[in-house]
Amino acid sequence: MDVSIKQVTSRKDLKTFIYLPEKIHVGHKNWVPPLYIDEWKYFNAKKNKAFAYCDTILLLAYRGKKAVGRIMGIINSRYNEFRKEKTARFGFLETWEDEEVIKALLTHVEDWARRKGMTKIVGPYGFTDQDPEGFLIEGFESRATIATIYNFEWMPRFVEKQGYTKDVDYVVYKLDVPKELPEFYKKIYERAQRKANFKIVEFRKRKELKPIVKPVLSLMNECYSQSMIYGYTPLDEKEMKSLAKRYIPVLDPKFVKVVKKGDETVSFVIGMPDMTEGIQKARGRLFPFGFLRILRAAKKTKQLDLLLGAIKEEYRGRGLDVMMGVKMLSSAQEAGLEWIDTHHEMETNVRVRAEMEKMGGKIYKRFRVFQKAL
Repeated sequence: MDVSIKQVTSRKDLKTFIYLPEKIHVGHKNWVPPLYIDEWKYFNAKKNKAFAYCDTILLLAYRGKKAVGRIMGIINSRYNEFRKEKTARFGFLETWEDEEVIKALLTHVEDWARRKGMTKIVGPYGFTDQDPEGFLIEGFESRATIATIYNFEWMPRFVEKQGYTKDVDYVVYKLDVPKELPEFYKKIYERAQRKANFKIVEFRKRKELKPIVKPVLSLMNECYSQSMIYGYTPLDEKEMKSLAKRYIPVLDPKFVKVVKKGDETVSFVIGMPDMTEGIQKARGRLFPFGFLRILRAAKKTKQLDLLLGAIKEEYRGRGLDVMMGVKMLSSAQEAGLEWIDTHHEMETNVRVRAEMEKMGGKIYKRFRVFQKAL
């Protein structure tokens, strides 16, 4: 049968769009479903603030009456104004191993983007860099984290056949949690505290996190904008509150570290125990008992996932990364965790990569964002 493309215009269509991947990935042992309660909010223009400054299109591919693929097109006008670009994005591309479906979906998004005046398209990418980005191209033997895409090995190859080329690669390191902290790290930690009056703040209760949400996300805005982080768009206050509301309930306060100089927040790092095995067992559903499986998995895991981190520009190179790293490793040791997934790091960020390798980290995953001129 020929492939037909239909725009998502109803709740029924959206339900098909949201749940299609779990049909495609049946038996795919390292794929992790999303938390569906979050998916319904993410694709709801009334609840996701990003829709206010983004043009979007959601498409489903059909063969006859059967849905066989999906894709989302995004034009982030705030990002384009910030970077002076005319770039569209594609994301959430899913299908069975069917090159014709991929071609039809990508072509429809490209045509939509051209009509909107765009000159380039990149993907896979969501509204912001807080969304999963890039197709996995190395590391298929490891399970996905909640912050990354897990695709079939053939997917990047099929996208390349449609004229797409590499835009940027991200690498992910795996770090072993040492039984004893290296002596030189302890010395750097003590020197950083002594010389500049830095104070590291740790947390035990979730309610203690609320006062630091705005300072932390404001610092992220400042640092990521200055560093021109790929795909980053500064968050407004409403988006900060939305992001906090999304993550605070699942964060373990022990794995949030903040450094202050006086009353000023100058750096932070956030991690969380891996809970993906529980999400798999719950099939992405919190109720009636899914949340218990997820909590149990977070307690049993041996893996810590890093999510976000930043250091104020004027204080970089002064040991703050070591201060936070020492405390994070200590918390990981106390929790019985054995290794750390560092999350995405741009392959061109040689400074951070050198630090990871100095700590004995090995690249175990690689993700690629593709681009195409329109």
